[in-house]
This record gives sequence, C-alpha cells and structure tokens, in this order.
Amino acid sequence: MTSEAQTSEDSQQLKDRVNNRSQRPQSEAFKQFMASQWATPQTGDHSRDAVADYTWRRRRAVSERFAEERVVIPAGPPKVRSNDTDYRFRPHSAFAHLTGLGVDHEPNAVLVFEPVDEGEGDHGGHHQATLYFKPMAGRNTEEFYADARYGEFWVGPRPSLEEFSQRLGIRTKDLDELEPAVTKDAGAVEIGGTRIRLLREVDLNVDALVDTSRINTGVDVESSDSLDAELTEFCSELRLVKDSWEVEQMRRSVASTVTGFEDVVRTLPQAVGRDRGERMVEGAFFARARLEGNDLGYDTIAASGNNATILHWIRNYDRIEPGELLLLDAGVEADSLYTADLTRTIPVSGTFSPVQRKVYQAVLDAADAAFSVVKPGIMFREIHQAAVTVLAERLNDWGLLPVSLQEALSPQGQHHRRWMPHGTSHHLGLDVHDCAQAKRELYLDGILEPGMVFTIEPGLYFKNEDLAVPEEYRGIGVRIEDDVLVTESGAENLSAELPRDPDDVEAWIAALQQG
Repeated sequence: MTSEAQTSEDSQQLKDRVNNRSQRPQSEAFKQFMASQWATPQTGDHSRDAVADYTWRRRRAVSERFAEERVVIPAGPPKVRSNDTDYRFRPHSAFAHLTGLGVDHEPNAVLVFEPVDEGEGDHGGHHQATLYFKPMAGRNTEEFYADARYGEFWVGPRPSLEEFSQRLGIRTKDLDELEPAVTKDAGAVEIGGTRIRLLREVDLNVDALVDTSRINTGVDVESSDSLDAELTEFCSELRLVKDSWEVEQMRRSVASTVTGFEDVVRTLPQAVGRDRGERMVEGAFFARARLEGNDLGYDTIAASGNNATILHWIRNYDRIEPGELLLLDAGVEADSLYTADLTRTIPVSGTFSPVQRKVYQAVLDAADAAFSVVKPGIMFREIHQAAVTVLAERLNDWGLLPVSLQEALSPQGQHHRRWMPHGTSHHLGLDVHDCAQAKRELYLDGILEPGMVFTIEPGLYFKNEDLAVPEEYRGIGVRIEDDVLVTESGAENLSAELPRDPDDVEAWIAALQQG
C-alpha cells in the first residue's frame, strides 16, 4: 500500500467506514443523474384508520391525568443487530397504544402532549397532541439513495406528514422541530415554567434533551425521575382494560396462533429423530407468524423431553425423540403489535403414555379450576390460588409432598411450588407480559373488570435430575396456556379452538397428520 493510500484510509472518519461496502460513486454527474427523472410520489386523501376512533380516548386519559404538564412519549430509535444492520423496528408499546402505529413505523418519532388553555385541547382535553417524525426525503436529495437507514432507495417509502395526520387523526410535524417543542418554557412550576413528564429509557437522545433542559432551568433531576416513573406506571395501567378494537386485535392474533400450532403438528413427523428437530418446530411456527402477522410476539419455546421442564427454553437446538412430550409456547404478533400467548403440550408420537396423561390431566384440571373463578369483581390473585390448590392436591395424592397438604398450602409451606414456580396468569396485549409496570394494587391485588385479557397457564415440571420424585415422572414437563377475556358475566376462552382435553389432543394430532 502506498503512503498516499494509507493516509487517505487513516483520514476516513470511523463513523463513515461502515459504508465502505456501498462503493457508491461520488461524481457530480452521478449525483445529478440520481436526482432526476423520478415519478412524482403519489399524494391524495387517505382514509382514517379504524384505530383512530379509539386512540384519541387513550390520549384524553393521559391528558386528564397530567393536565398543565408537557408529556413526551418517544417511539424509540432503531436497534443495531450487528454492525450496520438493524433489527426490524418495533416502537415502544405506550407509543403504539397512544398513536395506533404498529408494524415498523416510525423510528425516532415522538408524541408530545402540549398543555393548552381550557377549551382548546383535543376532544375537550387539556392538551394538543402532535406526532413528530422524520418524513421521507425527496428523491432529489442524497438521503434518497445514500442513507442506508432512512433512504427510500434502501428501506422503501415512508408516510408523509399529511398521510399520518389524515390516517391517525393527529397533528404531525417534522422531527426537526422537536427540540424547541419539548424545551420551550420548560422549568420549575413554582417559577412559572412548564413541567415535563418523559417516558424514560426509550430513546436516550430524548432523555438527554429533557435532562439537559431540566438542568439548564434549575429543575431537580432526581425528583423528576420519580415524576417520569409515574408516567410510565400510568401508561402501563391504561392498558389493563382493553377497548373493543384491542379485543378484536387479540382475536386475530389468537386465530393466527392456532393456525401456527396446526402447522407445527403437521411438521412434527419430519422433525422427530432429526438433529435440531426443535428448530424445525420453531421455524414452522415462525413462517405462520410472518405470513399472517408482523412477527413473533416473543421467542418461541419449542421444548422436547426434559427441555419442557425449563420454563423459558428458547435455544431450541435439541432432537425430538419418539415418545416424548413437546411443550410449545408461542404467539403471533399482529401488525397492530398485539400478541397472543398460547401453550400446548403435545405427545410427539400422537398419544400420551399413562404417566404423561396423569400429569397432563392434573394440569388441565388446574386450568379448569382457574377458569371457573374468573368473573368481574374477584381479585386477580384468586385465579392463581385456584389453580395451584388443585396441583397441590394432586401432588399430595401421588405422595410427592414432603409435608401435609395443609402445611404445603400455608404461606409458610408452599412445597408444591417446587414443581410450578411461576404464576398462573399475566396480562396480555401489546406486550406478552402486558401492563408490567402497573401498581401491585391494580395488578396482583387488582379487581377483574370486563375487557381485561390475560393468560391462564398452570404447569408441572419434573426435571430429570429431580430426586424428590419417582423416576417415572422425571423428564416430564406439562403446561397448558389459554388467553382469556373477562366478560360481563365471566370469562371467554379466546383460544378455545385449540384442543385441551387429552383425548381431543390425540384426535387433533391424528386428523392433522393424516390429512
């Protein structure tokens, strides 16, 4: 290498070197030609998205809770997967909930609630909400062909400000206008400033912008953190009860997930006895998730044999052997980002052995006991108690408890939880573990209301290395998980189309594999 070439390479900025693979010409002739002779992008009226009739009510709830404060909700930036390639973008769930934007819209976008005088707010609220995002650059700009992260030539077209405004029923502005919108008149309330509430740890650049503004205006940063935490908490609690649009999204996700489970059962004979057979199962479900939805709602658990006793087994690299059980825990995430979360335990050879059936029936009975108590007005924690009581009784009947049933069920005992250490239910929606930042008194100690959606998922897990149980139980892991909607009178099993009874499961497998 010549010294001149070495100097040229050394002078290249580090941040620019990821683009070395592009080998893009830099001549003025190329730039002028690239900026010419492109069809004019289509414009016109865009129909209003159905979700817009619901998101304004969600924003109104935020406005009521934080009147006279500026509320900042970032979508989040793209996340690097490897060097110069990103993961498919997914916005923060609170942003998606309040805007209605799913799929891969819009990295770096920020929703800002600006406090206004009484009577001037959106839909009678205390704020005017504006969505700030980066609109598509013109085809006569270098970004069009030179920016691998945002350029239309690389990643495709993006909606215009006008399109999103019409579709979502919300004001839109260029992201370049975000900084003054967030920081203007900011400061301590006692001296006439506007307090900022920020959904933190979503976009570090927005965190820095708000924190710098607070420091520059004498606002105590530490106390502001607790105020921001209240916003995070509220946005999580706002999703505890789903509206009718959200319930419909859940139904769609569940329906696609049921189809994905059917795909797996059809694939299973080809996966048995093969290296990485669990990966074949995982792949079959993933294909359905991408075909009918946006993605997986979470990493699929395709656990065969003893792996089924590992609660979050997502490596999925083992063989599937005849006679084993396959625990499949998977969910399709819809384009709206709402996800299902279902589990079935499938006999690989088509029928349960006697001991497998005995364990499976105990788990099914526990699930049925949990279903039977679900209705408006009970505490969320009562669902779990109903399920684990049945499991404790069965473990006692089998002689596995080292103490009496009464002692095991006491708060000081809990010996039965060795074989089911997780909870029976969690809320479900935009996140597979939705509403996770909600206060305890609204979650575990919360009272069920119509519109709540959650799982019921008891299980029993007897590990190969567990010397506290007879050998016949070892290596058996069973979980049955359904998605449940609280109704005015009780509960609806959204996943009822997926067989649960052991006889029905065996018949289901036979029909799918023979068909």
